[in-house]
Amino acid sequence: MATARRAATTRRTRPAPRPPEGTPPRAELARQARLVLADAVRIARWAAAPRGPQPGLRAATAPPSSASAASGSASAPSATTAEQAAAALDLTPDRVRAGWDRARLAGLVELHGATVRPGWRLQAWDRDDSAVLRGWVALLDAWSLVHPAPEGVAPGAVAEVVEAVPQVLSLLQLSQGPVLVPALLDLLGQRVDELREERCEVPGDGAPAPCPPPAERLPALLDWALEGLAEVGALTLDGEAGPEGRHATLTPLGNWAVWVKLEQICVAAQSPAGNIEQSAADMLRGCARLTPGPARDEYRAWLAARPLAGAVAELLAAARGEDALLRGLAFEALRVVGAPAEAEVRAAVAEPSLRPYALLWLAEYEGTDPDDAPEVLTREEATWLWVDTAAAVADHGESELLVRHLDSAVQGTVPALLEEVRAVGHPRTVQVLVALAAAHPDPALAKAVRRAAFQVHTGTL
Repeated sequence: MATARRAATTRRTRPAPRPPEGTPPRAELARQARLVLADAVRIARWAAAPRGPQPGLRAATAPPSSASAASGSASAPSATTAEQAAAALDLTPDRVRAGWDRARLAGLVELHGATVRPGWRLQAWDRDDSAVLRGWVALLDAWSLVHPAPEGVAPGAVAEVVEAVPQVLSLLQLSQGPVLVPALLDLLGQRVDELREERCEVPGDGAPAPCPPPAERLPALLDWALEGLAEVGALTLDGEAGPEGRHATLTPLGNWAVWVKLEQICVAAQSPAGNIEQSAADMLRGCARLTPGPARDEYRAWLAARPLAGAVAELLAAARGEDALLRGLAFEALRVVGAPAEAEVRAAVAEPSLRPYALLWLAEYEGTDPDDAPEVLTREEATWLWVDTAAAVADHGESELLVRHLDSAVQGTVPALLEEVRAVGHPRTVQVLVALAAAHPDPALAKAVRRAAFQVHTGTL
């Protein structure tokens, strides 16, 4: 705890870093971001506007498919709805579809079944430059969903390029000017080779496992990446290929965003709690005793250092483990991710061990006050979450905390709580009840809790 306090104090007293010379003021960056997302904002406002029985762009949409997910549109508008929006906004149907994708990825709209609601960023769009910039950065993080990958390329090769793109952006940022595409291709090839070498495993017999062959169609994939980044306003490509090839240059927005991510990485690496190179589980353990503010800083820095899709998958994998503390912390880190994690969190609702956490995450993401979010849980889900949280306290906290945890139960009495805890089927129920009985100062209550633990253990409910 002393280390955590020092880390928090250091962060409070460290002067705010200054962006690179020549970076426009924040208000100008926000103005540029508003231009990039102008169509998305218009479409989001049209879609979220009341239209009687018509639920805007969400009407008549099919369930998400693998194809739609790959293109970033988990709920693309129907042809009829896109035409209605195009006529109302004086846009082409293709621009409507593209703007709708951007609105969803930037967190401008929220989908509630068949209803579209304005996201908090849309509500603050005209007055809050921070909300605008965060929305644009969310779109930048999802650049690979905006521009479909070339056909006929293995998904693994596409994933490798997405993972290697941060190094390409870093080179562009450090160069402070145009960079020839062939030079970017050399860097991309080197980074892909490094990623493949890192994934080569050595079997138990000591013989090296065969590494995949070199990536095919790497030039086409680089073009795809650069065009996708250009589409979201992160960089520009010169119009014609010259003798040495095209040039790529970061826009002021792109230059600022890359600098912010690099700064986050540097802060984490220099801080006492720096977990930048750790796995998700180890990073979460490192953040366990930090206060919420410094912990969120660690989450942001860890996320900035790796591809977002892989980071979300790694956090959910940590949440599926046996450590209940990591489960809760993983969803705290996913709150920092925001909109890009929505699809994966919605899918996690189907997993019993993650369901209560996922439902709370979605409720807060959709605008519910955190104090009211627990109301989305059923009594059984709330009881399961109580046991899971108690398991985390029993494993990592102090006995007094476990005793105080009784006050957070939704049941009004201890007998009612014990009855529902025994029936909920949490795998840690016995251990939690035994720990609670050992910690509670009331002998009569401790005896009742021990009896409940014995009944669960023997199956005599």
